[in-house]
Amino acid sequence: MTPVRIGVLGCADIARRRMLPAMAATEGVEIAAIAGRDAARARELAGQFGARPVHGYAELLDRDDVDAVYVPLPAALHEAWTEAALHAGKHVLAEKPLTTGPAGTGRLMTLAEQSGRVLMENVMFVHHPQHAAVGKLVADGVIGEVRAFHAAFAIPALPEDNIRHRADLGGGALWDTGVYPVRAALYHLGDSLRVVGATLARGPGRTVETAGAALLRSPEGVSAQLTFGLDHAYRSSYEIWGSEGRVTVDRAFTPPADLAPQVLLERRSGTERIVLPAADQVARTVAAFAEAVRTGGRPDPVCMRQAELLQEVRERAAA
Repeated sequence: MTPVRIGVLGCADIARRRMLPAMAATEGVEIAAIAGRDAARARELAGQFGARPVHGYAELLDRDDVDAVYVPLPAALHEAWTEAALHAGKHVLAEKPLTTGPAGTGRLMTLAEQSGRVLMENVMFVHHPQHAAVGKLVADGVIGEVRAFHAAFAIPALPEDNIRHRADLGGGALWDTGVYPVRAALYHLGDSLRVVGATLARGPGRTVETAGAALLRSPEGVSAQLTFGLDHAYRSSYEIWGSEGRVTVDRAFTPPADLAPQVLLERRSGTERIVLPAADQVARTVAAFAEAVRTGGRPDPVCMRQAELLQEVRERAAA
């Protein structure tokens, strides 16, 4: 198998902790180069993974020994560097959100289609098989007809200098933690959802929102209540409530690779905990991207619908 040679644009924490170790462990993937604005930092990180250090992002895109790039930069920089990578003939795996607006997302997806390059947004939880297992339970009718969906993803307060607090870098809860419940609603309820109402709130002294909630509705009348934040006790869960029962998924969005997920199924006949196999969603995401590069995968249209809904949430909250 010819390896997919990946270059990394930046030395972000998520690249260090999660993506680079997963790439190094994935068959058919080679970490070819790591670029940084700080040459010493790029050299140190590249040395850990046997990659070539590169000083500057543009210099990495000029290399002919790089087939694809991973973009872990702050949200406000995703669009520009993803576009530059596509123009340079590279496949792209970009951190979520792909851009900070549907116009930019649509433009990048069109560019990827026209250039014949893979463009994938790094929403990793959708690659964990627990969600397909839950979807099958619902499709099999174990909770009856779906009536409502609730999802929440929030994390404790971050250090004051964290980039998620900077508006100029695309910070804020909506584009960080808000992506997860929105994408989960799309996963389980389909792409015809519309935003009925929303609120975004800033903590004291903040220039970006640190909390938010949204109410969505499907054409069939199924409601989706979504909550997200950057200054909360940790929560990562969703539930699907039906006419005859309810299924709940805890540790839904960022489960450890060695965690065997437990899905709670509640019905009139009793409560059951369904234990599912552990899975490494980070490794599965890297493998899915590499396979798409090898086989010519196309951009997922749900990425566009997600961008539109996130924009609708922001507009509703501002109304």
